[in-house]
Amino acid sequence: MHPNAPDDISLMDAMLARRSRRFAQGMNLPTGPLAFRSQRAPNPLSEEQEAALAFAACGVTGYALAELPYGHSASPESSGGNIMTHFIARTIASGDAMHDCAVFVLNDAGTWMLKRPQDYPREEISELIRTAREKQLVPLYQKARIEIADHRLNVPCQVPFVAPFNKWMANVPGTTYFLPVAELTALYINVMLSVFDDDFAMFVVDDRNGLQPAGVAAFARSAGGSLHDDPSAGRLLTVSFIETWICEFAAIEQGAIHQNLGLMCAALGLGGFPHFAAHPFIWPLALGFRMESVPLHKLIGLPPGGTTDFQVPTPIGLEQNDTVLLKPFCPPYYRDMEEAVNAFLDYKYAEGRGTFRDGGAATGWKDGAAVQGGIPPYSPRAIAATIAYCRYIYERYGRFPVCGGPFRTVLAFQAHRLDPDFYARFYRYEAVGQTTSDGG
Repeated sequence: MHPNAPDDISLMDAMLARRSRRFAQGMNLPTGPLAFRSQRAPNPLSEEQEAALAFAACGVTGYALAELPYGHSASPESSGGNIMTHFIARTIASGDAMHDCAVFVLNDAGTWMLKRPQDYPREEISELIRTAREKQLVPLYQKARIEIADHRLNVPCQVPFVAPFNKWMANVPGTTYFLPVAELTALYINVMLSVFDDDFAMFVVDDRNGLQPAGVAAFARSAGGSLHDDPSAGRLLTVSFIETWICEFAAIEQGAIHQNLGLMCAALGLGGFPHFAAHPFIWPLALGFRMESVPLHKLIGLPPGGTTDFQVPTPIGLEQNDTVLLKPFCPPYYRDMEEAVNAFLDYKYAEGRGTFRDGGAATGWKDGAAVQGGIPPYSPRAIAATIAYCRYIYERYGRFPVCGGPFRTVLAFQAHRLDPDFYARFYRYEAVGQTTSDGG
């Protein structure tokens, strides 16, 4: 391992050294003024190095403090802490403590999914935290991995799946490839329950359908409901705005994963770089996700026929050996969106097993059960409006969210051992940085 191991390098050093370093042992940059063929064989990372990177990307570190206003206040619009979903902390920030990103690890030996906090039994969380604080990263890594394949999975090395300038270096032998995949339905439903609850009471129109109410006309104030449908109130949202919100929240979590991977690569003296992996379905397809096809005309709200009459592949879940590893809150795993919304509510509020009603099993509060007991449920009208909205989206457009379905990739991060010969040939020493080596 590089002498500047994670315990020895400061955060400031890692930030100064963090940058993309692409040329690994065994690579061939084929053309241009930096053309170079490595004379070294591909050299995979050690398990210890991968374990440190995996922990940086998504390791469980403790409990979310969740110091928010719960319960109802005499002051209007001053509550809403029940937007939290979990009470477990990772190395990365996550909106509403949702932990919607599952990280996949690909190397020469296989492909694995790393468990999210919610994928562990809650009684195991305290032991995960203890192991992390003792910096026993290899046992954590081994416990987190679920094997997806016994070989390196990949997408076709061609445009549009791989950018032309990345074809020579992305997911090649000797490298370790980290791919975050965001599950969007839980975050979406969680946000809508708050959007329609009394503290926000927002009204939503569909900008793909002539700004008609998005299934929530009956909940408008003008119809005797609670949602602010008067544009002058400033609480009018569009479907596209909300779905952009959802994708941005998920992208922020993915961005933190990539930043942490970059910092850990710097600490380990490894090379690495984030790069494009945002094709709508090709990576989930390669990873073996269950797929459904949705007619394009339905996605864009047009009648069938003409140039829009073809099918759009959509990843809808990940299953293995009759076990569902990634299950969104939408059909086909639920009969309809009403059942999906109610299942999400149970996930948070079911007595004895919901994240808000489990007796504080996975929280940092001294009396978790008492605090959880003071977290109120959503109002019945917020639940009804959320069901109506989600039903409208799914039935009109054929998937949830409209913008791409339940799963989304943005960037992948590759870590590898650098070829020092390439950098000695083309770069000044100070440009590369003193923490960089071959990672050996």
